[in-house]
Amino acid sequence: MSEVVSARLPREKVRLLEEIAREEKVDKSTILERALDHYTREWKIRKAVIRKAVELYRDGSVTISRAAEIAGISVWEMIDVLAQRKVAH
Repeated sequence: MSEVVSARLPREKVRLLEEIAREEKVDKSTILERALDHYTREWKIRKAVIRKAVELYRDGSVTISRAAEIAGISVWEMIDVLAQRKVAH
């Protein structure tokens, strides 16, 4: 089952979307769906990696610097993540 979702995009992005759709020989909705699939896969992976880095830090297995490196974020971002998850640092 599908649902219609509307979004406002800058003209340049719409032009690029149309160009990709023409080259791929599919409609714009298909391109947007593929892009969203890609983004959500990456988001889930990143979320899992950050979760693992937090667990390692919480267990005392790694330093905050190493946890940030594992998560692929800055130390300051890691501090924010830890604060959001109420993990003492």
